[in-house]
Amino acid sequence: MARILIVEDEPEIAAALSYDLKLEGYEVDIVADGESGAKRGREPGWDLILLDVMLPKKDGFDVCRELRKTGVRTPILMLTARASEAEKVLGLDLGADDYVTKPFSGRELRARIRARLRAVQADAEETVCCGDLEIDSARAEVRRAGTKIEMTPQEFKLLWVLANNRGRVLSREQLIDTAWGRNVALTDRAVDAHMVNLRRKLGQDLIASVRGLGYRFEG
Repeated sequence: MARILIVEDEPEIAAALSYDLKLEGYEVDIVADGESGAKRGREPGWDLILLDVMLPKKDGFDVCRELRKTGVRTPILMLTARASEAEKVLGLDLGADDYVTKPFSGRELRARIRARLRAVQADAEETVCCGDLEIDSARAEVRRAGTKIEMTPQEFKLLWVLANNRGRVLSREQLIDTAWGRNVALTDRAVDAHMVNLRRKLGQDLIASVRGLGYRFEG
């Protein structure tokens, strides 16, 4: 069941949205001002945020900017009574994923939500998340709390193999076969050297060294 946060200060609109989305099977929560939206939006577990532009205390643009600056990657669909191109461009540049202009049909909104959730699901197949750590195979990037961690291509390959076998001990031979390729002449010491670099960049707690056996990803 997808969880959706509605940030909308007009009670009638918020109630109608909540009713409609619950009928679709979504779990819904509502907040009525920008400050609450920014705070609740940082909580883990949301699959999508419906964010009104005109809000008390803090407008939707500021909320979107704040969430993205703090590393929140939850899809944001902005709701606006204004249809100006400049405003839409601003919202998208700040990190919004889509726009719906009021008045909108429930059918259109539901379709946009489904499309956005499908896109997230497809992206998730290319991304491993462990707390605030994201390992993105499509971009060959590692991010912690939204900040990119520089890695060599080989370090990334090793990390990707480990993360996709979370909780399993992988021998040095297995790591060489999967991250470098079979029939590659490589010593165990080369694997250990790469692991030292990975643990230095990510922290000692994410990758455990299992004496006499190999390495295990703990994230």
